[in-house]
Amino acid sequence: MGPLHGIKIIEMAGLAPGPFAAMMLADMGAQVLCIERPVPPGQAPAKPAANILFRNRRSIALDLKKPEAVDTLRQLLDGADALIEGFRPGVMERLGLGPDTCLARNPRLVYGRMTGWGQDGPMAQAAGHDANYIALAGALHPLGTADAPPPLPLNLIGDFGGGGMYLAFGIVCALLEARQSGKGQVVDAAMVDGTASLTTYLHANRAKGRWRDARGQNVLDGAAPWYHVYETADGQYVTVAAAEPQFYAELIRRLGLEGEDLPAQHDRAGWPRLQARFAELFRSRTRAEWCEAMEGSDACFAPVLSLSEAPEHPHLKARGTFVTVDGVVQPAPAPRFSRTPADEPKAWVPPGADDAAALADWGLGAPELQRLQAAGAFGAA
Repeated sequence: MGPLHGIKIIEMAGLAPGPFAAMMLADMGAQVLCIERPVPPGQAPAKPAANILFRNRRSIALDLKKPEAVDTLRQLLDGADALIEGFRPGVMERLGLGPDTCLARNPRLVYGRMTGWGQDGPMAQAAGHDANYIALAGALHPLGTADAPPPLPLNLIGDFGGGGMYLAFGIVCALLEARQSGKGQVVDAAMVDGTASLTTYLHANRAKGRWRDARGQNVLDGAAPWYHVYETADGQYVTVAAAEPQFYAELIRRLGLEGEDLPAQHDRAGWPRLQARFAELFRSRTRAEWCEAMEGSDACFAPVLSLSEAPEHPHLKARGTFVTVDGVVQPAPAPRFSRTPADEPKAWVPPGADDAAALADWGLGAPELQRLQAAGAFGAA
């Protein structure tokens, strides 16, 4: 059932980082109920299983402009261990669902708040997205080559790495503390804070004089020929990351360069010549041929696989890194636990599918459902 079995969480439906945090907690066995906004039934998703970020949980639709819906949500929060919300600062307070109100009713509640800029500061009320947060936090500048703008790393660093994962971590930390103190608290998870935290290693290297504050001049940003991405003969790509001397020696051996007059591994002046030689060699064979020659060795090699290719790789198939749920391929829950493993993921159950059962799980019976429906505060989304 997962290590978080027995934990009950209310999630206010939102965009990527909040649902990702809720997915992580639900994957680990927490019982998560997502609160959606009502929309016309014709706009309901045709394939709920494709909403992977919402897997492992039910949803109900509440119109929080209606006092009856707000009252119902307060009742649900009375029985919750944690809340996840990702609105701009002040929105939940204006709904009468701010942390002071909710903690007064349920003192053990962990109130998780997901924003880009944080709950306070001069930019707290500004709009933004992943690219803005990672830019301000210093995580975007080091990416890419010296002769081009830094490339956007999808929304993996801000939304999911610095956002959703830190919110999930913060909620679990606060839940553990609440078991000792009996008191809940607010978790202020800002993507700028989490993203800055992800750059800790780079700041450490900079403090030691091992990091140049410019793109394309450091080991980890592609300047080192032995930590780089190379094109193959068929227009595909492979990676090498042979940083340690013994791994570098294995890379040289498998490239057939033993005995050739090459610059030393850490001779920065010789890196351009060494990189050009490596590039020439990697372009001489296809990706599949290089996989045959190097994969699984200590040369620290891996092919660059697409989203559709990765689930088919033999290593990932052997580990069950990806699973298929209702015909939709998706990453399996992570990490893994020896004694309390996570269940196989279940497809999202959208509002309207089993509202009565969803409310009953939280101690609210048919009369509450009827009251909401009579007030027009409840509906499919």
